[in-house]
Amino acid sequence: MKELSCKVKHNAKIANGIYAMTVTLPEEVHTACGQFLNISTGNPAHLLKRPFGIMRSSGTNVTFCYQLKGEGTRLLSQAKPGDGLHVTLPLGNGFQIPESAKKIAVIGGGVGVFPLLSVVEGVKGREYYTYLGFRSAEYSCLVGEFAAASKRLSVVTDDGSLGKKSNAVSAFIEEYASVLPDLIVSCGPPVMLRALKERLKERGITTPCLVSLEERMGCGIGACLVCVCKKSDGSNARVCKDGPVFDINEVEL
Repeated sequence: MKELSCKVKHNAKIANGIYAMTVTLPEEVHTACGQFLNISTGNPAHLLKRPFGIMRSSGTNVTFCYQLKGEGTRLLSQAKPGDGLHVTLPLGNGFQIPESAKKIAVIGGGVGVFPLLSVVEGVKGREYYTYLGFRSAEYSCLVGEFAAASKRLSVVTDDGSLGKKSNAVSAFIEEYASVLPDLIVSCGPPVMLRALKERLKERGITTPCLVSLEERMGCGIGACLVCVCKKSDGSNARVCKDGPVFDINEVEL
């Protein structure tokens, strides 16, 4: 983990209320797929950094996406190339992809698709069967990037304005028997991950499944306990420090 000053290289809207930002670091920092960063807003009145999943890391450039949610992300959306920000990275434990997993199902919902791109682009030599779900076509993003890195891509929307009218979990379950993946990786809203866990259990599917949890975070390093989640054994875990990636059966959803 390093605290660094960085420069905004690119910051642009890619869908309704969704932006992609690339920052340039003063040195190369190794990141693993599924880890995240904390970045300042550029306004000293907002002291807390905001956490975002690292989508792509190449040399000294790091790219992440964010959705406009409040004043912090609104300020980020106004950052221009050349602006200076402060970043802490890499944070958290990412996706540990075993060598034995040759066929991987990727299930993303909404802004949960962002960190999953680091898997399909970053872990080479695997077959990816990707299922992305969005609210509607205007909120869809990164479809071309996932298509280029996947053997098969299915995109669905809640209203049917892009692809079938469905959700990412249902789209995956419909094709599970024809894919038979060695591993499942997923990120999305809690209701989606809860549905995934229930559907796997209902059908007796025991394929290993790793999920990246979305939680509010304060410090990003496990000190403030804002992002505590319940584990299946009754103990607590800090999403920022112990996660954000967990085995789906390890946590309560």
